[in-house]
Amino acid sequence: MTFPRSTQRHRLGRSDVEVTRLGLGTAPLGGLFTHVEDDVAAAVVQASLDAGLTYVDTAPLYGHGVSERRVGAALADAGRSSYALSTKVGRLIVDNPDGASDGYADAPPSEAIYDYTADGIRRSLEESLERLGMDAVDIVYIHDPDDHEEAALTTAYPVLHELRAQGVVGAIGVGMNQSRIPTRFVRETEIDAVLLAGRYTLLDQSGEADLLPACLDRGTSIVIGGVYNSGLLADPRPGATFNYVEAPAELVAQAQKLADICAEHGVPLKAAAIQFPLAHPAVATILTGARSVAELDENLAMMEYAIPDTLWDELAAAGVHRYGH
Repeated sequence: MTFPRSTQRHRLGRSDVEVTRLGLGTAPLGGLFTHVEDDVAAAVVQASLDAGLTYVDTAPLYGHGVSERRVGAALADAGRSSYALSTKVGRLIVDNPDGASDGYADAPPSEAIYDYTADGIRRSLEESLERLGMDAVDIVYIHDPDDHEEAALTTAYPVLHELRAQGVVGAIGVGMNQSRIPTRFVRETEIDAVLLAGRYTLLDQSGEADLLPACLDRGTSIVIGGVYNSGLLADPRPGATFNYVEAPAELVAQAQKLADICAEHGVPLKAAAIQFPLAHPAVATILTGARSVAELDENLAMMEYAIPDTLWDELAAAGVHRYGH
């Protein structure tokens, strides 16, 4: 089976790094919320490559190093030029028997400590490479500097800028669940990409106001994560999560309304959710997580699902602002 939409290639910013239109996010492979077996994680990564998806994203936070170890093991026999790999900096994983797991069932006794110092950024990347069993990654994002804005801009970013200039990494960026700080990065630095999670979706288009126009102006690519808003758009029911906490009743009702509109057009809500960002010219790729090959297969199917323009028009009438509609 071929996946023409999912396997389209796009360049990140002005870098030489190319990513497929659909990429594999590996927070679930670090045991986010529930345990995942090592062999299942390996099978998911392999199935992703077999489907032609060549972009894999990980981070030290995901399972406190477990995701990176599993991803590295799964990619060990793949040709290095056959995939693009990203990880993140800004958190160091340290042993701590009493440490919080950050919601990762497979995390070892440890904690993730924020560190945006120059030494911390270099150490974070070195430790990631050790866990991955690699000597380089293609893309590095500054991860979640919400409470460390100035340090991320003035200390962490110059380190990544230097590593890119030296050819140690191919592309650099910032990854966040908000748009204000990434917009500053786009305006004030020379990053290649922003990984924006949960802020350009069927339920939340707040990134459209500042970040997306800035990226268009500067030629910066957007990598979209969180298209299901951590669960609500995958299964809009009471008790579903939105941004990793239980969704309020009004958002559940809104998601159910969107699901009903999609159903009237014979389209699954998941298909509309995963394809929603694609119309924007700054969006290079969509990252979706999968904790099983079945979930990966479903994401591929939703990405390829034929959606009529009339659905986007009706969603626009319901308040969902998609580029061009």
